[in-house]
Amino acid sequence: MEAEKVIEALFSSVSEDVWERAKKIKLLITDIDGVMTDGGLIYDDRGLEFKKFNVKDGLIVKHLRRSGVLIGAITGRESQVVMNRCEELRFDFHYHGVKAKGKKLKDLIETMEIDQDAIAYIGDDLIDLPIFSQVGLAIAPSDAVSYVKPYAHWITSTKGGEGVFREVGDLILHSKGLLVPIIENLSKKET
Repeated sequence: MEAEKVIEALFSSVSEDVWERAKKIKLLITDIDGVMTDGGLIYDDRGLEFKKFNVKDGLIVKHLRRSGVLIGAITGRESQVVMNRCEELRFDFHYHGVKAKGKKLKDLIETMEIDQDAIAYIGDDLIDLPIFSQVGLAIAPSDAVSYVKPYAHWITSTKGGEGVFREVGDLILHSKGLLVPIIENLSKKET
């Protein structure tokens, strides 16, 4: 079981508390800038916006959704580039230009009738703190704002834009006993 050894080593520093929280997750919500991107904004001389996303983040969405985990985004900026990426990845929902993220989450909880303990959220800055206090698993990238990190249950080993969403997705799938079987199934020789 080579895959199992690699995964166990990857997550060897994860606390039992985080594993227990991850097992309950049915909805993973992410911020975008500073999580799925490095937080940088690039504009050309015509005002067009460019962002760089990590393709590894996108690949895990399919496996999370197949395992019954819903995927969403709540981001503070309006960006067509981000809307396009969320649509491309087939997020179950995505909200843009949200300044009161905590209120948006409360509305979602009521609408979706989901328990707070079943929600994970990834964020990196002050605007994300109101959500951190409302979810079962609050996660920050390793390069999140330093005074935001103490409010997270878990800090990823990766920086924003370098596979944070993937690391979280892998953690959730592994906590449910699904990641190793996915790896083993995909690594079989086709006949």
